[in-house]
Amino acid sequence: MLVYIIRRLMQAALVMVVMSALVFAGIFMIGDPVAMMISPDASEIERDAVRASLGLDKPLWLQYLAFVNAAIHGDFGKSFLAGQPAMQLIFERMPATLELVLFSTAIALALGLPMGVYAGLRPKSAGAKTIMTGSILGFSLPNFWVGLMLIMVFAVLLPDLVPGFPRLPASGRGATVNVLGVNLSLFTGDGLLHMLLPAITLALYKGALIVRLARATAREVLPMDYVKFARAKGLSENRVVGVHVLKNIMIPIATVTGLEFGQSVAFAVITETVFAWPGMGKLLIDSILLLDRPVVVAYLMIIVVFFVVLNLLVDLLYSVLDPRVRLESRAT
Repeated sequence: MLVYIIRRLMQAALVMVVMSALVFAGIFMIGDPVAMMISPDASEIERDAVRASLGLDKPLWLQYLAFVNAAIHGDFGKSFLAGQPAMQLIFERMPATLELVLFSTAIALALGLPMGVYAGLRPKSAGAKTIMTGSILGFSLPNFWVGLMLIMVFAVLLPDLVPGFPRLPASGRGATVNVLGVNLSLFTGDGLLHMLLPAITLALYKGALIVRLARATAREVLPMDYVKFARAKGLSENRVVGVHVLKNIMIPIATVTGLEFGQSVAFAVITETVFAWPGMGKLLIDSILLLDRPVVVAYLMIIVVFFVVLNLLVDLLYSVLDPRVRLESRAT
């Protein structure tokens, strides 16, 4: 176990070095951050002074080495525009993204898992065919379009057409409450209302994936001997499905859900932009547009570490759900 964890951390360190170098080179080639920071009427002397104060007058490789040296000591630089530590800006936005992704994952599991199992148990029924058709739409529709349609329907049309229908908020985070020093909107009614539309937008793709995966694995598990034996013993259908079928399909479901959770945290950019959700994704987009290199690099490095830790937790959960799996053997 310890060897496996050390190996994963070493892989993460290598990925972080390569990624940071690529980001540095990419932002260096696409523009000059100084042009975004000062007035177009500024003289060249003023531009050079700002460039020198930020260390942008040095060759790219020297800038990168200075960044690596500072990062080793826990300093990932300050935002060119905000003048605050890049990590501080990201950590301030992280709770908003995490709670949105957690809420959307809960919706996807709560709806996708039972619908997928039902479609697997009764594949020829009208309900199963409807569910599978809906899952295809969930895969096909782009997030930005889904978000805009939800805003149009639930924040504009229905409240005007149906008397008494609540107008769901289309932007912002709503009221928050401080929990252990972290501002969260999950525990306020107004916050949940603001979170509903963006969470549904994120949950659509994940729910469709869980539906199809649950159906496929249920179809694989049902013909197994242990399911036939359980039915032969006279166990009720609910017990057969709830204990013998559901337990075995949870292994791939847990793996895919964990990976999708990481994907959503890293790439909830479009949804956060559409709903003006003040999370890490919106911060990343703003930083890329303004060529705020320290924030972009720090964000990506956090995401790399997050993915490594998340994948490690998924592997541990996998070994708990299936004791036959040994992490040392999976690592080879």
